[in-house]
Amino acid sequence: MSILIVDVGGNNIKLRLSDGEEVRRVPSGPDLRPGTMVERVRAATTDWTFDRVSIGVPGPVKDGRLVDKPVHLGGGWLAFDLARAFGVPTRVVNDAAMQALGSWEGGKMLFLGLGTGLGTALVVEGLVLGLELAHLPYRRKRTFEDWLGTRGLERLGKKRWRAAVADVVARLKAAMVADEVVLGGGNVRKLDTLPPGCRRGDNDRAFTGGARLWEPGWRVL
Repeated sequence: MSILIVDVGGNNIKLRLSDGEEVRRVPSGPDLRPGTMVERVRAATTDWTFDRVSIGVPGPVKDGRLVDKPVHLGGGWLAFDLARAFGVPTRVVNDAAMQALGSWEGGKMLFLGLGTGLGTALVVEGLVLGLELAHLPYRRKRTFEDWLGTRGLERLGKKRWRAAVADVVARLKAAMVADEVVLGGGNVRKLDTLPPGCRRGDNDRAFTGGARLWEPGWRVL
């Protein structure tokens, strides 16, 4: 079984086969619609053979379908049938949940993706729970994402943003009674040191998660 793994981000869509090493990229962006995404992915993979597709998308997903418009993409995602568009069995999950699944090494793990926004997911053995903590209120009438996402980094500067990351990690780790926190996303590289109880993530773990989606014994809620 060869799985095409599609990691849809705010700036790029990353592609890899489960049985390959090459990573290909095509453009994303705030106006990206699902039909355009499929066209770009198909054009970039004409020489690849696969019989399954795993897709991580930056939005809330339930039962394999988006239940709300992705904040950082274009419109049309809610009614679009991705499995039909690709023509093979397709599993769709939140992008943070896919990277979290690939990052899991045991115990109860909270994943926080520090990127354009803030991706959140919880993983225990056999179960992946995509969370939508980013838009909950945090401080000064702003949300967790307003503080920890790229907007927060630009507004606060690195020093205050790092302090906010440490504070939010401590709060959410305690609230979820997590054994560890994995910090992923492109902005994690701006942390010189990690808060206690944290492990640095790797964006390529999304590909591991996309392959694990098809392994028996895993459920994504």
